[in-house]
Parts: sequence; structure tokens; C-alpha cells
Amino acid sequence: MEPRTDPDAADAAAASLTPPRLREAVAAVIGTDPDNLRGDQNLVLLGLGSLEMMRLVNQWRRLGLRVAFQDLAARPTLDAWWQRIDAAQRAATEDTHPADREAGR
Repeated sequence: MEPRTDPDAADAAAASLTPPRLREAVAAVIGTDPDNLRGDQNLVLLGLGSLEMMRLVNQWRRLGLRVAFQDLAARPTLDAWWQRIDAAQRAATEDTHPADREAGR
């Protein structure tokens, strides 16, 4: 059985990680302006190493997001990462608010 996500952490993650913030976080790690990053660019070819990728994954996992290094490394673009992170945020919300889901909220 997987550990449950802390509802407060999941809410914080959902509220704090957005596509612009993802772009800013990656740009800061690479050392470039967020406006220079296109969603379809290969982040590894732009200088993002596996250590930096792991740090981002750990940061997001501390926010309660269930993202895995291997998922992000398999498709290292902002667009692909956002799809994965958005899905993780939705799953965390569904997992942490069963009463809301049952009540139809």
C-alpha cells in the first residue's frame, strides 16, 4: 500500500506549481531566462543534468507530488513534465480528499 499524501502538502503543491513556475524553476537550474525556454526543447541538451533533475524531483516530492526521476528523464521537455506533474497533482487531490469526492465536490 502506498503512503497517503499529506492533504496540506498536496494543496500546497497544487497551489504552488504551475506551468510558469515549472519554467522558472527549470530556468533557474539551467541558468537561463524563463522566456528562453520553449516547451518542446530537450532540457538535457540545454544543460540540465541528472543531478539537477533529481534535485527538482526531490523538491516536488517534498510538496507531495508523486513524480519519478525516470518519468521525467524519459521525456525531458517542459511540456512533457507539465503533463506528468499535472497528472500527479490531480491524483494527489483525488487521493487526499475522498470525502469531497464522495460528496461530489
